[in-house]
Amino acid sequence: MGGSGITFGKFIALRRAEMEWTQLRLAAELNRSEVWMSLVERDLQQVKDLTLLRRLAEVLGCELGELMALRQPASDRPRYRPRKSSSATLTSTSAAEEDDVRRRPFLTLAAAALFTPVVGQQAARAETASPLADLEDLLLYGAGRIPTPHREPTHASVAAALLMSRQEFKAARYDALAKALPSRIVAAQTVGSAEERALNVAQLYNLAVRLCIKLGDNNLVAITADRALTAARDGGDPLVVAEAQRMVSSAWRRQGSLARATDIVVVAAEDLLVDTTVPESARLAARGDLYATAAYTAAKTGNRAYAHSLIREAADSAAAASRASGLMDGVQGVALHELSVHYELGDAGRAIELASTIDPSTLPTAERQARFFTDVARAFDQWGKPEQCYRALLAAEEAAPQEVRRGAVRDLASTLLRHDRKLPGVRDFAARAGVQII
Repeated sequence: MGGSGITFGKFIALRRAEMEWTQLRLAAELNRSEVWMSLVERDLQQVKDLTLLRRLAEVLGCELGELMALRQPASDRPRYRPRKSSSATLTSTSAAEEDDVRRRPFLTLAAAALFTPVVGQQAARAETASPLADLEDLLLYGAGRIPTPHREPTHASVAAALLMSRQEFKAARYDALAKALPSRIVAAQTVGSAEERALNVAQLYNLAVRLCIKLGDNNLVAITADRALTAARDGGDPLVVAEAQRMVSSAWRRQGSLARATDIVVVAAEDLLVDTTVPESARLAARGDLYATAAYTAAKTGNRAYAHSLIREAADSAAAASRASGLMDGVQGVALHELSVHYELGDAGRAIELASTIDPSTLPTAERQARFFTDVARAFDQWGKPEQCYRALLAAEEAAPQEVRRGAVRDLASTLLRHDRKLPGVRDFAARAGVQII
Protein backbone atom coordinates (compact mmCIF):
# COMPACT_ATOMS: atom_id res chain seq x y z
CA MET A 1 0.00 0.00 0.00
CA GLY A 2 2.90 2.38 0.65
CA GLY A 3 3.98 2.60 -2.99
CA SER A 4 5.92 5.51 -4.41
CA GLY A 5 2.81 7.21 -5.80
CA ILE A 6 0.93 7.47 -2.53
CA THR A 7 1.19 10.36 -0.07
CA PHE A 8 1.18 10.24 3.70
CA GLY A 9 -2.35 11.61 3.94
CA LYS A 10 -3.75 9.25 1.29
CA PHE A 11 -2.13 6.28 3.04
CA ILE A 12 -3.74 7.24 6.37
CA ALA A 13 -7.14 7.72 4.74
CA LEU A 14 -7.00 4.33 2.98
CA ARG A 15 -5.91 2.44 6.09
CA ARG A 16 -8.63 4.10 8.12
CA ALA A 17 -11.22 3.18 5.50
CA GLU A 18 -10.02 -0.45 5.52
CA MET A 19 -10.54 -0.48 9.29
CA GLU A 20 -14.02 1.06 8.78
CA TRP A 21 -13.15 3.83 11.22
CA THR A 22 -14.38 7.42 11.07
CA GLN A 23 -11.99 10.36 11.14
CA LEU A 24 -13.38 11.21 14.56
CA ARG A 25 -12.50 7.80 16.00
CA LEU A 26 -8.96 7.88 14.62
CA ALA A 27 -8.51 11.46 15.87
CA ALA A 28 -9.67 10.39 19.34
CA GLU A 29 -7.11 7.55 19.39
CA LEU A 30 -4.42 10.16 18.71
CA ASN A 31 -5.84 12.73 21.14
CA ARG A 32 -6.36 15.15 18.28
CA SER A 33 -9.40 16.95 16.79
CA GLU A 34 -11.35 15.67 13.81
CA VAL A 35 -10.48 18.89 11.97
CA TRP A 36 -6.77 18.14 12.45
CA MET A 37 -7.30 14.58 11.21
CA SER A 38 -9.09 15.86 8.12
CA LEU A 39 -6.16 18.16 7.32
CA VAL A 40 -3.67 15.30 7.70
CA GLU A 41 -5.61 13.09 5.29
CA ARG A 42 -5.77 15.89 2.73
CA ASP A 43 -1.97 16.41 3.01
CA LEU A 44 -2.45 19.90 4.46
CA GLN A 45 -0.93 19.10 7.88
CA GLN A 46 2.48 17.62 8.66
CA VAL A 47 2.99 14.89 11.25
CA LYS A 48 6.65 15.02 12.31
CA ASP A 49 6.42 14.28 16.05
CA LEU A 50 8.02 10.85 16.56
CA THR A 51 5.81 9.87 19.50
CA LEU A 52 2.71 10.71 17.50
CA LEU A 53 4.00 8.80 14.46
CA ARG A 54 4.66 5.73 16.63
CA ARG A 55 1.14 5.90 18.03
CA LEU A 56 -0.28 6.32 14.50
CA ALA A 57 1.65 3.29 13.25
CA GLU A 58 0.43 1.28 16.23
CA VAL A 59 -3.22 2.23 15.68
CA LEU A 60 -3.07 1.59 11.92
CA GLY A 61 -1.14 -1.67 12.27
CA CYS A 62 1.79 -0.68 10.10
CA GLU A 63 5.54 -0.18 10.49
CA LEU A 64 6.91 3.15 11.70
CA GLY A 65 9.48 3.16 8.90
CA GLU A 66 6.72 2.69 6.35
CA LEU A 67 4.97 5.82 7.62
CA MET A 68 8.15 7.88 7.77
CA ALA A 69 9.03 7.01 4.16
CA LEU A 70 5.82 8.52 2.80
CA ARG A 71 5.80 11.98 1.25
CA GLN A 72 4.32 14.75 3.44
CA PRO A 73 3.54 18.43 2.63
CA ALA A 74 6.59 20.71 2.71
CA SER A 75 7.07 22.48 6.04
CA ASP A 76 7.34 25.84 4.28
CA ARG A 77 4.26 25.31 2.14
CA PRO A 78 2.46 28.69 1.92
CA ARG A 79 -0.97 28.47 3.56
CA TYR A 80 -2.09 31.90 2.31
CA ARG A 81 -0.99 33.19 -1.05
CA PRO A 82 -1.00 36.98 -1.35
CA ARG A 83 -1.28 38.78 -4.63
CA LYS A 84 1.66 37.96 -6.89
CA SER A 85 4.36 40.54 -7.45
CA SER A 86 6.44 41.01 -10.56
CA SER A 87 9.14 38.83 -8.97
CA ALA A 88 6.79 35.85 -8.61
CA THR A 89 8.63 32.55 -8.65
CA LEU A 90 7.78 29.40 -10.53
CA THR A 91 6.32 28.00 -7.30
CA SER A 92 3.83 30.83 -6.89
CA THR A 93 2.81 30.52 -10.54
CA SER A 94 2.10 26.83 -10.05
CA ALA A 95 0.05 27.62 -6.98
CA ALA A 96 -1.99 30.15 -8.91
CA GLU A 97 -2.59 27.59 -11.65
CA GLU A 98 -3.70 25.10 -8.98
CA ASP A 99 -6.15 27.67 -7.61
CA ASP A 100 -7.49 28.22 -11.12
CA VAL A 101 -8.05 24.48 -11.65
CA ARG A 102 -9.93 24.24 -8.35
CA ARG A 103 -11.96 27.32 -9.23
CA ARG A 104 -13.17 26.08 -12.60
CA PRO A 105 -15.94 23.80 -11.28
CA PHE A 106 -17.24 26.72 -9.22
CA LEU A 107 -17.17 29.05 -12.21
CA THR A 108 -19.13 26.46 -14.19
CA LEU A 109 -21.67 26.28 -11.40
CA ALA A 110 -21.88 30.06 -11.19
CA ALA A 111 -22.33 30.48 -14.91
CA ALA A 112 -25.01 27.80 -15.04
CA ALA A 113 -26.82 29.42 -12.14
CA LEU A 114 -26.75 32.85 -13.72
CA PHE A 115 -27.49 32.03 -17.34
CA THR A 116 -29.83 29.04 -16.95
CA PRO A 117 -32.99 30.25 -15.22
CA VAL A 118 -35.37 27.84 -13.57
CA VAL A 119 -38.38 26.95 -15.73
CA GLY A 120 -40.99 29.64 -15.37
CA GLN A 121 -38.61 32.10 -13.73
CA GLN A 122 -38.38 34.40 -16.76
CA ALA A 123 -42.14 34.76 -16.95
CA ALA A 124 -42.35 35.39 -13.22
CA ARG A 125 -39.69 38.08 -13.45
CA ALA A 126 -41.57 39.82 -16.23
CA GLU A 127 -44.54 40.13 -13.89
CA THR A 128 -42.63 41.19 -10.77
CA ALA A 129 -39.31 43.00 -10.98
CA SER A 130 -36.70 41.51 -8.69
CA PRO A 131 -35.07 43.86 -6.16
CA LEU A 132 -31.80 42.35 -7.37
CA ALA A 133 -32.42 43.24 -11.04
CA ASP A 134 -29.76 46.00 -11.06
CA LEU A 135 -27.21 43.70 -9.45
CA GLU A 136 -27.95 41.07 -12.07
CA ASP A 137 -27.52 43.69 -14.82
CA LEU A 138 -24.14 44.63 -13.35
CA LEU A 139 -23.04 40.99 -13.36
CA LEU A 140 -24.31 40.35 -16.88
CA TYR A 141 -23.51 43.57 -18.70
CA GLY A 142 -21.01 45.48 -16.55
CA ALA A 143 -21.26 49.07 -15.37
CA GLY A 144 -22.88 50.42 -18.54
CA ARG A 145 -26.45 49.93 -17.30
CA ILE A 146 -25.84 51.19 -13.77
CA PRO A 147 -26.70 54.86 -13.04
CA THR A 148 -23.60 56.99 -12.56
CA PRO A 149 -23.23 58.95 -9.29
CA HIS A 150 -23.98 62.66 -9.27
CA ARG A 151 -20.48 63.38 -7.95
CA GLU A 152 -17.12 61.88 -8.78
CA PRO A 153 -16.37 59.08 -6.26
CA THR A 154 -13.64 59.76 -3.71
CA HIS A 155 -11.88 57.68 -1.07
CA ALA A 156 -14.18 59.20 1.53
CA SER A 157 -17.38 58.52 -0.41
CA VAL A 158 -16.41 54.90 -1.12
CA ALA A 159 -15.57 54.33 2.55
CA ALA A 160 -18.89 55.91 3.56
CA ALA A 161 -20.76 53.74 1.05
CA LEU A 162 -19.13 50.59 2.42
CA LEU A 163 -20.05 51.57 5.97
CA MET A 164 -23.62 52.38 4.92
CA SER A 165 -23.92 49.03 3.14
CA ARG A 166 -22.92 47.18 6.30
CA GLN A 167 -25.36 49.20 8.37
CA GLU A 168 -28.22 48.56 5.94
CA PHE A 169 -27.57 44.83 6.06
CA LYS A 170 -27.39 44.76 9.85
CA ALA A 171 -30.62 46.76 10.05
CA ALA A 172 -32.25 44.30 7.60
CA ARG A 173 -33.02 47.11 5.15
CA TYR A 174 -32.53 44.76 2.23
CA ASP A 175 -34.51 46.67 -0.36
CA ALA A 176 -32.46 49.83 0.21
CA LEU A 177 -29.22 47.85 0.05
CA ALA A 178 -30.27 46.06 -3.14
CA LYS A 179 -31.06 49.38 -4.81
CA ALA A 180 -27.80 51.11 -3.82
CA LEU A 181 -25.28 48.27 -3.96
CA PRO A 182 -24.63 48.06 -7.73
CA SER A 183 -23.70 51.75 -8.06
CA ARG A 184 -21.54 51.47 -4.93
CA ILE A 185 -19.65 48.58 -6.50
CA VAL A 186 -19.12 50.57 -9.70
CA ALA A 187 -17.84 53.56 -7.71
CA ALA A 188 -15.47 51.37 -5.67
CA GLN A 189 -13.94 50.08 -8.91
CA THR A 190 -12.70 53.60 -9.80
CA VAL A 191 -11.01 54.92 -6.63
CA GLY A 192 -7.58 54.15 -5.19
CA SER A 193 -4.75 51.82 -6.07
CA ALA A 194 -5.40 48.41 -7.62
CA GLU A 195 -5.23 46.76 -4.20
CA GLU A 196 -7.54 49.32 -2.62
CA ARG A 197 -10.09 48.97 -5.40
CA ALA A 198 -10.03 45.20 -5.18
CA LEU A 199 -10.38 45.24 -1.40
CA ASN A 200 -13.37 47.58 -1.41
CA VAL A 201 -15.07 45.71 -4.25
CA ALA A 202 -14.50 42.38 -2.47
CA GLN A 203 -16.15 43.64 0.70
CA LEU A 204 -19.14 44.93 -1.23
CA TYR A 205 -19.48 41.66 -3.12
CA ASN A 206 -19.29 39.75 0.17
CA LEU A 207 -22.31 41.78 1.28
CA ALA A 208 -23.95 41.13 -2.09
CA VAL A 209 -23.71 37.37 -1.50
CA ARG A 210 -25.38 37.69 1.89
CA LEU A 211 -28.06 39.91 0.37
CA CYS A 212 -28.79 37.36 -2.38
CA ILE A 213 -29.11 34.66 0.28
CA LYS A 214 -31.52 36.80 2.28
CA LEU A 215 -33.65 37.52 -0.78
CA GLY A 216 -33.59 33.88 -1.85
CA ASP A 217 -31.91 34.32 -5.23
CA ASN A 218 -29.70 31.24 -5.44
CA ASN A 219 -28.94 31.98 -9.10
CA LEU A 220 -26.93 35.04 -8.08
CA VAL A 221 -25.28 33.61 -4.96
CA ALA A 222 -22.67 31.60 -6.87
CA ILE A 223 -21.56 34.35 -9.28
CA THR A 224 -21.39 37.07 -6.61
CA ALA A 225 -19.38 34.74 -4.38
CA ASP A 226 -16.90 34.13 -7.18
CA ARG A 227 -16.58 37.88 -7.82
CA ALA A 228 -15.99 38.41 -4.09
CA LEU A 229 -13.22 35.81 -3.90
CA THR A 230 -11.50 37.00 -7.07
CA ALA A 231 -11.42 40.60 -5.85
CA ALA A 232 -10.41 39.57 -2.32
CA ARG A 233 -7.36 37.69 -3.58
CA ASP A 234 -6.32 40.72 -5.61
CA GLY A 235 -6.81 42.92 -2.55
CA GLY A 236 -4.52 40.72 -0.47
CA ASP A 237 -6.24 41.04 2.92
CA PRO A 238 -6.42 37.55 4.54
CA LEU A 239 -9.55 38.39 6.55
CA VAL A 240 -11.45 39.56 3.47
CA VAL A 241 -10.24 36.46 1.59
CA ALA A 242 -11.51 34.26 4.45
CA GLU A 243 -14.92 35.94 4.42
CA ALA A 244 -15.10 35.49 0.63
CA GLN A 245 -14.27 31.81 1.05
CA ARG A 246 -17.11 31.60 3.57
CA MET A 247 -19.42 33.08 0.93
CA VAL A 248 -18.21 30.56 -1.65
CA SER A 249 -18.94 27.82 0.88
CA SER A 250 -22.47 29.15 1.25
CA ALA A 251 -22.90 29.06 -2.52
CA TRP A 252 -21.83 25.42 -2.72
CA ARG A 253 -24.09 24.55 0.22
CA ARG A 254 -27.11 26.10 -1.44
CA GLN A 255 -26.38 24.05 -4.56
CA GLY A 256 -26.31 20.85 -2.48
CA SER A 257 -22.52 20.26 -2.54
CA LEU A 258 -22.28 19.93 1.24
CA ALA A 259 -18.95 18.08 1.53
CA ARG A 260 -17.19 20.64 -0.68
CA ALA A 261 -18.85 23.51 1.19
CA THR A 262 -17.61 22.16 4.53
CA ASP A 263 -14.10 21.56 3.26
CA ILE A 264 -13.73 25.12 1.92
CA VAL A 265 -14.32 26.81 5.26
CA VAL A 266 -12.37 24.28 7.34
CA VAL A 267 -9.29 24.80 5.17
CA ALA A 268 -9.79 28.58 5.28
CA ALA A 269 -9.91 28.46 9.08
CA GLU A 270 -6.68 26.49 9.23
CA ASP A 271 -5.02 28.89 6.80
CA LEU A 272 -5.75 31.75 9.19
CA LEU A 273 -4.23 29.81 12.08
CA VAL A 274 -0.73 30.17 10.62
CA ASP A 275 -1.12 33.65 9.10
CA THR A 276 0.81 35.89 11.48
CA THR A 277 0.07 39.01 9.42
CA VAL A 278 -3.39 39.14 11.00
CA PRO A 279 -3.84 40.36 14.61
CA GLU A 280 -4.62 37.47 16.92
CA SER A 281 -8.06 38.62 18.08
CA ALA A 282 -9.24 39.24 14.50
CA ARG A 283 -7.80 35.92 13.35
CA LEU A 284 -9.57 34.04 16.15
CA ALA A 285 -12.87 35.79 15.49
CA ALA A 286 -12.72 34.97 11.77
CA ARG A 287 -11.85 31.34 12.51
CA GLY A 288 -14.87 31.17 14.81
CA ASP A 289 -17.12 32.35 11.97
CA LEU A 290 -15.58 29.87 9.53
CA TYR A 291 -15.87 26.89 11.86
CA ALA A 292 -19.45 27.85 12.74
CA THR A 293 -20.36 27.90 9.06
CA ALA A 294 -18.65 24.53 8.61
CA ALA A 295 -20.57 23.11 11.58
CA TYR A 296 -23.90 24.22 10.14
CA THR A 297 -23.09 22.64 6.78
CA ALA A 298 -21.87 19.41 8.40
CA ALA A 299 -25.12 19.28 10.37
CA LYS A 300 -27.08 19.45 7.12
CA THR A 301 -25.29 16.26 6.03
CA GLY A 302 -26.43 14.56 9.24
CA ASN A 303 -22.83 14.09 10.43
CA ARG A 304 -23.58 14.65 14.10
CA ALA A 305 -20.09 14.01 15.49
CA TYR A 306 -18.35 16.25 12.96
CA ALA A 307 -20.90 19.05 13.37
CA HIS A 308 -20.50 19.05 17.15
CA SER A 309 -16.71 18.92 16.83
CA LEU A 310 -16.71 21.93 14.51
CA ILE A 311 -19.09 24.00 16.62
CA ARG A 312 -16.84 23.36 19.64
CA GLU A 313 -13.87 24.59 17.61
CA ALA A 314 -15.92 27.66 16.66
CA ALA A 315 -16.92 28.34 20.28
CA ASP A 316 -13.33 27.99 21.49
CA SER A 317 -12.04 30.40 18.83
CA ALA A 318 -14.81 32.93 19.50
CA ALA A 319 -14.26 32.77 23.26
CA ALA A 320 -10.51 33.31 22.82
CA ALA A 321 -11.21 36.26 20.50
CA SER A 322 -13.60 37.71 23.07
CA ARG A 323 -11.00 37.47 25.82
CA ALA A 324 -8.45 39.20 23.60
CA SER A 325 -10.76 41.98 22.36
CA GLY A 326 -13.40 42.30 25.06
CA LEU A 327 -16.16 42.00 22.42
CA MET A 328 -18.96 39.44 22.53
CA ASP A 329 -20.06 39.65 18.89
CA GLY A 330 -18.32 36.44 17.81
CA VAL A 331 -19.56 34.46 20.81
CA GLN A 332 -23.15 35.48 20.03
CA GLY A 333 -22.71 34.60 16.37
CA VAL A 334 -21.45 31.12 17.21
CA ALA A 335 -24.35 30.58 19.62
CA LEU A 336 -26.81 31.35 16.82
CA HIS A 337 -25.04 28.90 14.54
CA GLU A 338 -25.17 26.28 17.30
CA LEU A 339 -28.92 26.82 17.48
CA SER A 340 -29.10 26.09 13.75
CA VAL A 341 -26.87 23.03 14.16
CA HIS A 342 -29.25 21.51 16.71
CA TYR A 343 -32.21 22.18 14.44
CA GLU A 344 -30.51 20.65 11.38
CA LEU A 345 -29.65 17.54 13.39
CA GLY A 346 -33.28 17.20 14.47
CA ASP A 347 -32.58 18.13 18.10
CA ALA A 348 -35.43 20.61 18.56
CA GLY A 349 -35.39 20.25 22.34
CA ARG A 350 -31.70 21.08 22.56
CA ALA A 351 -32.23 24.03 20.21
CA ILE A 352 -34.98 25.48 22.42
CA GLU A 353 -32.92 24.82 25.55
CA LEU A 354 -30.03 26.77 24.05
CA ALA A 355 -32.36 29.55 22.87
CA SER A 356 -33.63 29.99 26.43
CA THR A 357 -30.11 30.99 27.49
CA ILE A 358 -29.89 33.77 24.86
CA ASP A 359 -31.33 37.21 25.59
CA PRO A 360 -32.43 38.49 22.16
CA SER A 361 -32.35 42.09 23.39
CA THR A 362 -28.56 41.79 23.70
CA LEU A 363 -28.17 40.80 20.05
CA PRO A 364 -26.71 43.93 18.46
CA THR A 365 -28.51 44.08 15.11
CA ALA A 366 -32.03 43.68 13.75
CA GLU A 367 -30.78 41.08 11.27
CA ARG A 368 -29.32 38.94 14.05
CA GLN A 369 -32.42 39.26 16.25
CA ALA A 370 -34.69 38.24 13.38
CA ARG A 371 -32.42 35.31 12.54
CA PHE A 372 -32.59 34.17 16.17
CA PHE A 373 -36.39 34.28 16.28
CA THR A 374 -36.67 32.53 12.91
CA ASP A 375 -34.46 29.68 14.09
CA VAL A 376 -36.49 29.44 17.29
CA ALA A 377 -39.64 29.24 15.16
CA ARG A 378 -38.13 26.46 13.06
CA ALA A 379 -37.25 24.50 16.19
CA PHE A 380 -40.76 24.88 17.61
CA ASP A 381 -42.21 23.76 14.27
CA GLN A 382 -39.93 20.73 14.31
CA TRP A 383 -41.11 20.03 17.85
CA GLY A 384 -44.76 20.20 16.80
CA LYS A 385 -45.64 23.39 18.69
CA PRO A 386 -47.40 25.70 16.21
CA GLU A 387 -48.45 28.39 18.71
CA GLN A 388 -44.89 28.95 19.94
CA CYS A 389 -43.67 28.83 16.33
CA TYR A 390 -46.12 31.56 15.35
CA ARG A 391 -45.17 33.79 18.28
CA ALA A 392 -41.49 33.48 17.34
CA LEU A 393 -42.27 34.44 13.74
CA LEU A 394 -44.18 37.51 14.88
CA ALA A 395 -41.18 38.49 17.01
CA ALA A 396 -38.91 38.07 13.97
CA GLU A 397 -41.21 40.33 11.95
CA GLU A 398 -41.22 42.95 14.68
CA ALA A 399 -37.41 42.94 14.80
CA ALA A 400 -36.96 43.11 11.01
CA PRO A 401 -40.08 43.27 8.81
CA GLN A 402 -38.19 42.46 5.60
CA GLU A 403 -36.96 39.17 7.10
CA VAL A 404 -40.45 37.64 6.79
CA ARG A 405 -40.02 37.44 3.01
CA ARG A 406 -37.29 34.83 3.42
CA GLY A 407 -37.98 31.35 2.10
CA ALA A 408 -37.66 29.73 5.53
CA VAL A 409 -40.31 32.04 6.97
CA ARG A 410 -42.58 31.55 3.97
CA ASP A 411 -42.36 27.76 4.38
CA LEU A 412 -43.21 28.00 8.08
CA ALA A 413 -46.12 30.33 7.39
CA SER A 414 -47.50 27.89 4.82
CA THR A 415 -47.36 25.11 7.40
CA LEU A 416 -49.09 27.24 10.03
CA LEU A 417 -52.07 27.90 7.76
CA ARG A 418 -53.48 24.50 8.71
CA HIS A 419 -53.86 25.87 12.25
CA ASP A 420 -55.52 29.14 11.20
CA ARG A 421 -58.55 28.59 13.46
CA LYS A 422 -56.47 28.71 16.63
CA LEU A 423 -53.83 31.18 15.41
CA PRO A 424 -55.54 34.56 14.94
CA GLY A 425 -53.93 36.64 12.19
CA VAL A 426 -51.85 33.82 10.75
CA ARG A 427 -53.41 34.17 7.28
CA ASP A 428 -52.49 37.86 7.17
CA PHE A 429 -48.99 37.00 8.33
CA ALA A 430 -48.66 34.34 5.64
CA ALA A 431 -49.73 36.88 3.02
CA ARG A 432 -47.07 39.33 4.25
CA ALA A 433 -44.51 36.53 3.98
CA GLY A 434 -45.46 36.04 0.32
CA VAL A 435 -47.53 32.88 0.62
CA GLN A 436 -50.10 32.52 -2.16
CA ILE A 437 -53.32 31.96 -0.24
CA ILE A 438 -56.14 30.30 -2.13
